[in-house]
Amino acid sequence: MPQIEQLAATWASQLFWLALTFGIAFLIVGRGMVPKVQGTIDARDASVASDLAAAESARAEADAQEERWRGIENAAREQARQTIAAARARSQAASEATLATAGEATAVQVSAAEARIASAAQAAMAEIETVATDAARDIVTRLSGASVTREEAQAATKAVLHG
Repeated sequence: MPQIEQLAATWASQLFWLALTFGIAFLIVGRGMVPKVQGTIDARDASVASDLAAAESARAEADAQEERWRGIENAAREQARQTIAAARARSQAASEATLATAGEATAVQVSAAEARIASAAQAAMAEIETVATDAARDIVTRLSGASVTREEAQAATKAVLHG
C-alpha cells in the first residue's frame, strides 16, 4: 500500500513543521505576549492593592477625625451644660436676692402697718374710754341726779373695761 509507505516519509516532515510552528507560536505567545499580559495583571494587582491600602488609610484617618470631632463635640456639650448650670445658678441667686429684698420691704410695710393698727387701736381704745366715761357721767346724772366727777367716772370705766 503506497499510502502507508508514504506515511513514514511524510511523517518526519510533518513532525518537523509541526514542531517549528509550535516553537514559533511558543516564542511569540510565550515570550512576547504572555509577559506583557502578566505585567498588565501584576500592575493591575499592584494598583488594586495600593488603592485598598489608600482606602484603608483614608478610613483610619476618617475614624481618627471622627473621634476627634466627637471629643470636641462632647467638650462643647459639657461646656454648654456648665454654662447653662451657671446661668441657672445666677438666675436663682438673682431671684432669691429679689425675693429677699421684696420680703424685707414687705416685712417693713407689714411692721409699719401693724404699728399703725396698734396705734389706731390704742387711739380707739382711748376714745372708747373717753366716750364711755362721758356716757357713764351723763347716765348717772340723768338717772340718779347725782353729780359724778370726771375722775370717778373714768376710774369706774377703766375698772369695767380693763377688769
